[in-house]
Amino acid sequence: MGLPYFDDRYFYDRYGHEPMTTLVTAPEDHARGYTPPSRHRRWEPIAATVLIVGTAVAYLLNLSSNGWANSFYSAAVQAGSQSWEAFFFGSSDAANSITVDKPPMSLWLMELSVRVFGLNSWAILVPQVLLGAASVALMWRTVRRQFGPAAGLLAGLVLAVTPVAALMFRFNNPDALLSFLMIAAVWAMLRAVEDGRTRWLVLVGVFVGFGFLTKQLQVMLVVPPIAATYLFAGPVSVRARIGQLFVSLGAMIVAAGWWIAIVELWPASSRPWIGGSQNNSILELTLGYNGLGRLNGEETGSVTPGGGTGGGSMWGETGITRVFDSSQGGQIAWLIPAALILGVAAIVLRGRAPRADARRAALVVWGLWLLVTGLTFSFMAGIFHSYYTVALAPAVAAVVGMGSVALWRAREQYWTRLVLAVAMAATVVTEWVLLSRSATFVPWLKVVVAVVGVFAIVALLIPRLTRGRLATVAVLAALFAGLAGPTAYAVDTIATAHQGSIVTAGPNSGGMGFGRGGGRDDGRGMRAGQAPGGQAPGGQAPAGQVPGAQAPTGAMPGGADGGGMGGLLSGSTPSAELTELLAEDADSYTWVAAAIGSNSASGYQLATQDPVMPIGGFNGSDPSPTLAQFQAYVQQGEIHWFIAGGGMGGRDSGTSAEISEWVTANFTAQTVDNVTLYDLTA
Repeated sequence: MGLPYFDDRYFYDRYGHEPMTTLVTAPEDHARGYTPPSRHRRWEPIAATVLIVGTAVAYLLNLSSNGWANSFYSAAVQAGSQSWEAFFFGSSDAANSITVDKPPMSLWLMELSVRVFGLNSWAILVPQVLLGAASVALMWRTVRRQFGPAAGLLAGLVLAVTPVAALMFRFNNPDALLSFLMIAAVWAMLRAVEDGRTRWLVLVGVFVGFGFLTKQLQVMLVVPPIAATYLFAGPVSVRARIGQLFVSLGAMIVAAGWWIAIVELWPASSRPWIGGSQNNSILELTLGYNGLGRLNGEETGSVTPGGGTGGGSMWGETGITRVFDSSQGGQIAWLIPAALILGVAAIVLRGRAPRADARRAALVVWGLWLLVTGLTFSFMAGIFHSYYTVALAPAVAAVVGMGSVALWRAREQYWTRLVLAVAMAATVVTEWVLLSRSATFVPWLKVVVAVVGVFAIVALLIPRLTRGRLATVAVLAALFAGLAGPTAYAVDTIATAHQGSIVTAGPNSGGMGFGRGGGRDDGRGMRAGQAPGGQAPGGQAPAGQVPGAQAPTGAMPGGADGGGMGGLLSGSTPSAELTELLAEDADSYTWVAAAIGSNSASGYQLATQDPVMPIGGFNGSDPSPTLAQFQAYVQQGEIHWFIAGGGMGGRDSGTSAEISEWVTANFTAQTVDNVTLYDLTA
């Protein structure tokens, strides 16, 4: 079989599809009636290689500055690299006291990397970078199958330079794997639209099921677009389409359900507590804290109630403009107006194409992904962080790539040129607004974007300027005006250290308030809501921080609670002296220490590489362990130290508060480097 390449010439396949660009190979495909390939398309492999490799290299730059990134997940990675039980359940510590508040699939990739390369920042974060490059590659392959090389490459480029994508594909949250799996699910569905084979729908179910094991119900946002599109555009009969979708549903249940069933049926006494749940149930976590609670704001065990329209919520004000506000706009909104305009126009351009038209199906599924996910994020009242918007990035990139190329090819029609000009104008206005929110960040860029954008708009409206060599100039001007803003934000994101549980891309954009993902205190330092631990005395990098990692500037000393104890959103950063004390006789104990909250415990665990019990899980509000269980552990000599503070800055409640009160009433405090400890064996 020859090397694959692509042809922009058209054909009709056996299902009556409209003209489309299709992968062709020689000589086998010639026998199937495909048009011979166009030799001038050999530039595409070079361009695709530059795009994909360039994305990986760019994301790798300055990667070590992120250190442990989100130490909550890094501690779980460390645990899973030491214990296969912790690996399977996604435990926060190798002694398996409690899990993280998500299923473990995203952790598995990083844990396998650490088992091979050892515990360090690169071993944890490089798998995320590779997922980013793979997502760009899959985006290119998916879009170009229906719309050709130019559309595929443009879609991949837009995804790569989206600021929130540049953030999350260099970070250890589950969102990187989730984004890749959602793209893969759409790719498989579009293959099913082409030939009607059930195996593609089975793959859709597998990818969605794996997405569920990555971040639970968030992956379900892509299910309605996929199901609706195939139900309409599938090339087989209605009955067959419905049957295939049920088969896909079964594959999804199997792909996700095996792990859910094992965890739910496993005796609770011999497995870790399910972090984020109040009743030690993965089903409760799925439907509650990580499910409906995210929509209605009723998340039992959360730090705070959810959002509303009054602007008083720590998660930001809900409403149709939420993704454009000062907290989210710089992350994702740059090309959303253009995507909406181009997507609708491109669907209209398909005219009276057959029902099973693959191009229209692609436009519909990506467009519905954008609408469903965007509206959900706009009105969800529960926990919402700006980095969630990375789930919009693939849809925006795909629609922009497909729509702009489809309309450009039809530019001899005046209305398509007019639509392209309107989309360009909407993009320039959006960039002007977003860039204006960062007064000190390359202030000249918005002026250049405006000037080049106006030229591109004029060129698009004049037919003579969209032909021949002048067309190349017009295209380059439009590309610069459309991508300069997000690219600048992406570059700033790569150049800046990101650590903690809440991180945002780009410079300070005026977003205010905990959890709203907004600015940094000086345009270069700490993200809003992030409270990294302070440095050890003498200005030395705190023990447990990856060598060479830069602590974000402007950090509140000692995080939420002072010293190096960390807090609700920031990992602890113990000094060398404290780390040595905790590691003393570590083999004699199940846990070298216990601390309130997973983030507080994480830094101590990463520094010592020994289990540290995170009392109460992420928020310190999970009822694990109970006071009686903790007392039993102490009586049996399984815990050496109790570290005061952590959690929600002294505002802990329930079992966390009971344990803290019992320890302080029965043991003697001692202070090491501003951290208060209690020797539970004294």
